[in-house]
Amino acid sequence: YITGHKLNLNDPVRYTEKLQHLRLFEYANNSVVSKCASRDGARKYLEESGLKKILIKSYGVYDRFDDIDFNKLPSQFVIKCTHACGYNKIVLNKSSLDIKRLRKQFNKWLKTDYGKKTCEPHYSHIKPRIIIEEYIGQLNSLPLEYKIHVFNGKAKSMYVVSGRGKDIRYNNYYIDWAPFDGSQFNGWKKSDKPLKKPENWKEMVNIAEKLGEKFPFVRVDLYNIEGKIYFSEMTFTPAKGTLKLDNDKCDFEMGEWLDISKYLKH
Repeated sequence: YITGHKLNLNDPVRYTEKLQHLRLFEYANNSVVSKCASRDGARKYLEESGLKKILIKSYGVYDRFDDIDFNKLPSQFVIKCTHACGYNKIVLNKSSLDIKRLRKQFNKWLKTDYGKKTCEPHYSHIKPRIIIEEYIGQLNSLPLEYKIHVFNGKAKSMYVVSGRGKDIRYNNYYIDWAPFDGSQFNGWKKSDKPLKKPENWKEMVNIAEKLGEKFPFVRVDLYNIEGKIYFSEMTFTPAKGTLKLDNDKCDFEMGEWLDISKYLKH
């Protein structure tokens, strides 16, 4: 309905079709996927993978909002739920924070079965908690986010998110930084100015591939602040797999990169 294409789950060819198959069958009850999709579980997974050095500083993980002692937190921080995407609040000035309103919002989020809401079952296995991390952006701008797509352990493409919170833009590239404009999706626009490839890009790709080596597909999101790499999150079913690409041929091209043959029943 969303993409306008008939969905073939028995013999998927498109990238978006294969994501649907993984979403409904392979990832639905995969405990490692659920662990890595969670905000707190992913941190443990990185520690186990020897990548603790790229974790953003954590101020604590809480089962209840009222367990948080805001007096002990710095002026700026990021507070988010562990079991969902988009359930977060960037705090740039703690003194102006409406705690009562924030409590109401987070208590609502904590009661939400995000996996059921989005039809992404792997989120339903994550314990809803709250995690608070250091804010690594500038006062007036959020950092660029590099979203690397890893297919069967190999990074093949990516996109960079800029202007978040103001004028958000998505720039799509092959992993060698060649433009991959046709993979732009859902009507997003790219930046008016070209983006510079980080000097330690190879290291970022190696990190993404290390984190993605055990999965048929995962998107690994990283930050790069003045040459220092930070981990953001791991996403297994981007946009629930309902991506409407600018160039339909790219759906087939990326589909060729993703081998899920061993998960299909014929």
